[in-house]
Amino acid sequence: MVMDESLNVFGEKLEVCGENPTSGYFRDSKCNTCKEDVGSHTVCIEASKKFLEYSRFRGNDLTTPAPQFDFPGLLPGDSWCLCAARWLEAEKNNMAPRVHLRRTHIKAVDIIPMELLKKYAVDLN
Repeated sequence: MVMDESLNVFGEKLEVCGENPTSGYFRDSKCNTCKEDVGSHTVCIEASKKFLEYSRFRGNDLTTPAPQFDFPGLLPGDSWCLCAARWLEAEKNNMAPRVHLRRTHIKAVDIIPMELLKKYAVDLN
């Protein structure tokens, strides 16, 4: 697997998303991606209770610990690299979590319009 260049949506160096628990397709704490990452785990979210419940209801339980994968489960406030299509689905259902743009990979804008990401930005000045 060849990792795509580690850039955020602004074309700058991609910042760390989540270290506790460790996030990312490569489990490197960043929302890095590659062509094998068919889910495009590129959107760094700030998990909310509302989103976590929605995700569980949609079949992606991010709250239940999975020790076999060294995954303690997410809590509201945790940062996590989410699949871009899942985030977009949540947004269409008024359940989208907030987004850390400087921690979101530039490839996310292949799926989600930048203006929509900005609407949910945690870190937009």
